[in-house]
Amino acid sequence: MGAVVELLGRRRGQMIDMQGVGAEGTTLLKYKIPTRGLLGLRNAILTASRGTAILNTIFDSYGPWAGDIVTRDQGSLVAFEDGSSTSYAIASSQERGQMFIGPGTEVYKGQIVGIHQRPGDLSLNVCKKKAATNVRSNKEQTVVLDTPLDYSLDDCIEYIQEDELVEVTPSSIRMCKNPKFAAAKKSR
Repeated sequence: MGAVVELLGRRRGQMIDMQGVGAEGTTLLKYKIPTRGLLGLRNAILTASRGTAILNTIFDSYGPWAGDIVTRDQGSLVAFEDGSSTSYAIASSQERGQMFIGPGTEVYKGQIVGIHQRPGDLSLNVCKKKAATNVRSNKEQTVVLDTPLDYSLDDCIEYIQEDELVEVTPSSIRMCKNPKFAAAKKSR
């Protein structure tokens, strides 16, 4: 229960009531939390409670700004080149974090292609091809790639920060850096 209370506190929730219910040790928590704090909360609470939590929401009232809500402390892996991703580039990129794309995926400059394992964003070239020099002296090496993360629309909306956008098309859901933020950052 402590993990759930901590999770709700980070999302600017204010505890209204807490009471024990039933003989199994079930606890009923009532919170007042901003709507933007609810984005992605269901999955996070299920993870924190090991699948035992039940989440029910209802609109209470409009309230004053509760402050910034930090949803993640990791940066993004961002493609800095247009093209088709290669297994060679993804193999070296997955050392830096978890990837959203697999080999052969068309990417564009500024597209978010993964989660960086450290704070801050990192630009990567996921379209890099292996150099063809001295081909005969090197044996072909088997490359083992991790399965790319498959994010739903809800997951993408939860993941993005204020300088990122979600792009929804009939064939895919992608995330990218907002070019207006990048231009404003350069002008400072």
